[in-house]
Amino acid sequence: MRQFYLFTSESVSEGHPDKVSDQISDAVVDMMLRKDPEARVACETLTATQRVVLAGEIRCKGVYEDGKWADGALAEIERTAREVVKDIGYAQDGFHWETLIFENHLHGQSPHIAQGVDASGNKDEGAGDQGIMFGFACDETPDLMPATLDYSHKILERMAADRKSGAAPFLEPDSKSQVTLRYENGKPVACTAVVVSTQHAEGYDEGEKEAELHAYVKGVVGDILPAGFISDETVWHINPTGSFVIGGPDGDAGLTGRKIIVDTYGGASPHGGGAFSGKDPTKVDRSAAYITRYLAKNIVAAGLATRCTIQLAYAIGVSKPLSLYVDTHGTGGGDDARLEDAIRSIEKLGGLTPRGIRTHLGLNKPIYRKSAAYGHFGRKAEGDHFPWERTDLVDDLKAALG
Repeated sequence: MRQFYLFTSESVSEGHPDKVSDQISDAVVDMMLRKDPEARVACETLTATQRVVLAGEIRCKGVYEDGKWADGALAEIERTAREVVKDIGYAQDGFHWETLIFENHLHGQSPHIAQGVDASGNKDEGAGDQGIMFGFACDETPDLMPATLDYSHKILERMAADRKSGAAPFLEPDSKSQVTLRYENGKPVACTAVVVSTQHAEGYDEGEKEAELHAYVKGVVGDILPAGFISDETVWHINPTGSFVIGGPDGDAGLTGRKIIVDTYGGASPHGGGAFSGKDPTKVDRSAAYITRYLAKNIVAAGLATRCTIQLAYAIGVSKPLSLYVDTHGTGGGDDARLEDAIRSIEKLGGLTPRGIRTHLGLNKPIYRKSAAYGHFGRKAEGDHFPWERTDLVDDLKAALG
């Protein structure tokens, strides 16, 4: 591992067009899981000027069964999408929750996919698709996340909270952040650059109002980053293109699943390529990515490593994972293969099958809308939400290692 370097991660706000799409897709997943914990959902969302379009495959009791829509289901899906847009804060001429055009092109799940995923006879539930999934954890922050991404998320979360509370009424929903940190001896020690581009009210691109916006952003960043990270040498880029009044889906189209690096580890870890939002937990793109984060975080929380990457791989329709790979990047002080054996030996993990993952983490619940902005990882496990962030496997890992 390099010990001296610069590293950068970015985040985007809940009002970014791609994140609007992610949140709508996951709100649809939640709606269906409330009605049917065994629902099958693959919902993609397109957002554009005054338009929201859904497409994909579903199977859900009380919503879509035997090729037919249940009474009121179509209206409920549309209402769900509009409520997401309203909650984010879009009531603009170019994108308004109440007047936008809504299209629903969801249809029944392919029976050829269903036969591979569903349990039947002696066949256990299979993976919803083939693929590779990665999980990661490191000791750079209390959340055991890469610091560059953790701070980028928290800057935008704070700005969104201030916008909604009225503390920063000049802010609009669409924004992006980017944080560059200097690492010495493998640890972050200083911030060399900050980029924040935020949609704003008319007039906040010049004069005293622009100065007010810039001062506000610098204050937020100063509150989020550790003391001493910001210095006279920190380079600031605040709305570097100038005006940012037209934004959100009116400024650029959004699609579900286009911010997978923002959703995960900010580039500090490999990514298998699969998106999360809009998918029910039989899809291992989602559930296996959650369990690998859970395993990596517990390894670091247990003091077994300071940095850990885990990979799982699956074949569609097959329950047992094809491979399990653990890499502690030389920080584990031992044989990483022993960690792989330890994970395999923990019975409560259910052999890391799709069913075993969903059961252990309790994923067949309407918990996904909250995950669709500001990262799926590094969040606080509360109630049913973010169960993959728990560190309740520490003792099991230690016992398995002897």
